[in-house]
Amino acid sequence: MLLGVNIDHIAVLREARKINDPDPLDAVPLARRAGADQITIHLREDRRHINDDDARRIIENSQLPVNLECAVDEQIIRRVIRLNPHRATIVPEKREEVTTEGGLNVVKNFEKLKNVTEDLHSHGINVSLFIDPDPQIIMLSKELKADWIELHTGFYSNIYAMLYSNLPYTKHTVKNLELPRKKLKELLKDATKEIVDNTAYANKLGLKVAAGHGLNYQNVKEICKIDGIVELNIGQCIIARAVFSGFENAVKEMLEIIK
Repeated sequence: MLLGVNIDHIAVLREARKINDPDPLDAVPLARRAGADQITIHLREDRRHINDDDARRIIENSQLPVNLECAVDEQIIRRVIRLNPHRATIVPEKREEVTTEGGLNVVKNFEKLKNVTEDLHSHGINVSLFIDPDPQIIMLSKELKADWIELHTGFYSNIYAMLYSNLPYTKHTVKNLELPRKKLKELLKDATKEIVDNTAYANKLGLKVAAGHGLNYQNVKEICKIDGIVELNIGQCIIARAVFSGFENAVKEMLEIIK
């Protein structure tokens, strides 16, 4: 199992005070030394955390492959092509959201995604689509000639949090999951099976499968057991753990679980 470490939240901490520290680039050699396989960053349209200079310096200096998440926006795609990361992961994006909520609407954006995928491929950039675990969307991703899909694990993660946490998680996303534990256990089983089944289907179509969103040191264990998922992209919980144990140790702790 490969680990892509998302370092966006280092930039979030920096932007809280609008100063120069901490620098996300400083995390890259530490992630490599800890054993990570990839660096993941999200260059949002609103630049709320990672900015253009961050992305440029990280891609130019990283000794690990860089997975650059971005919206299907013409100006952003032009920027991604200039930056030339190892992979571009196309994600949905809303300016009012706290974090990415749900997978791409591939049906609605099929033609736009087709043009973007062809454009990125013509410049030698691998393409991944961040999607919900749904067979129709996976089939369309294959038609778009994506190299990868990344399955959105947010619903699974929210159910897990509501089932095993005694504290409120994120009310704006899981209010509808305030359910009896028996029901939550059923939902968790169904959500896990959905990821298992759709991973197998994607593999059958020849797509490489990654997974991510909301994964942490507790809930990632079940995802690691799924045959066919070859990569996880995890960020917020690693940065949160790093506050107490140090960044390199936090990455190593995650690797001990997933490898």
